[in-house]
Amino acid sequence: MKKPVRQLLDWYEINRRILPWREDPSPYHVWISEIMLQQTRVETVKPYYARFLKALPDICALAGVADDDLMKLWEGLGYYSRARNLKRAAQMILRDCGGEMPAFPGELMKLPGIGSYTAGAIASIAYGGAYPAVDGNAMRIWTRVRADSRDIGKAGTKRAIEEEIAAVLPETPFDAGRFNQALMDLGTAVCLPNSAPRCPECPWKDNCRAHRDGCETEFPVKAGRKPRRIEERTILLIEDNGSVLIRKRPEQGLLAGLYELPGLSGHLSESQVLSWCRKQGVEAIRIRPLPAAKHIFTHIEWHMRGYLIHVDALSDFVPGKLDGIMADKRAISTRYSIPSAFSNYILYIT
Repeated sequence: MKKPVRQLLDWYEINRRILPWREDPSPYHVWISEIMLQQTRVETVKPYYARFLKALPDICALAGVADDDLMKLWEGLGYYSRARNLKRAAQMILRDCGGEMPAFPGELMKLPGIGSYTAGAIASIAYGGAYPAVDGNAMRIWTRVRADSRDIGKAGTKRAIEEEIAAVLPETPFDAGRFNQALMDLGTAVCLPNSAPRCPECPWKDNCRAHRDGCETEFPVKAGRKPRRIEERTILLIEDNGSVLIRKRPEQGLLAGLYELPGLSGHLSESQVLSWCRKQGVEAIRIRPLPAAKHIFTHIEWHMRGYLIHVDALSDFVPGKLDGIMADKRAISTRYSIPSAFSNYILYIT
């Protein structure tokens, strides 16, 4: 396997992507970038990464950031538990590791939000250790090269692939990190998912069994996912003199601890919404329907209809019935973190 490894490293030297976290691959930078990149495109991450590092340049700053400020920095990236785990992990690093990020995968995986892939990436890219970092790109490439029909959705398959890749990693300091990054780039630019791979451009085309047999797109093999659960929601944009009502979601569960526009289960009619408002002690001056919208979470889809409700003196609403705070467009833009699930309705704030 030495020749194919060298072929991949040579390919990487010519074709590597220039990315901000690669230009200064400190442990903190690699960690933040890898967490942001989970289920998020590179081009989307770049501005978030720059803004995050400007606000929170080191582990100490991250450990001490206010929760609302952290959520605002993360707003739009989704999967907000990633941000909460970053802060928890930073606090553990200060408390248990003397403020220095661990260098070994076993120690890194004790931190919240760090699994085997992220631990391998930090240990190999930032510290130069010979550890695998096996993500979806690596598994796709590896199963195609070997025409491997094991189900990559099973944890045992991933562990086996990690062991197989670990066995061929170069031991020269930092070459394993380059090898791991080469797999990332090869999977992004050449060995593509869900489409025909660009095999003529691949440094491993002569070693790839799936390419030899003309069955590249049959790999990787993954059992079908359960369909997402559909939830119907009615979203209320309750407006009073340029400000709208927002409220904080519970600290546990979906979108935990973030701010939201009030929502009700089901698709309610205009009369049902007005009746609900009256029960909260609020009388609408006027109401108009807003366009339907959809938002996809990992296991749930929200199918939403919305209403813009103009009220008078919402500050006088009955406490405990319609809890929340009034926020204008500027405050929502700069202070309160509202998930992208509500983005189609935030547009209607005047």
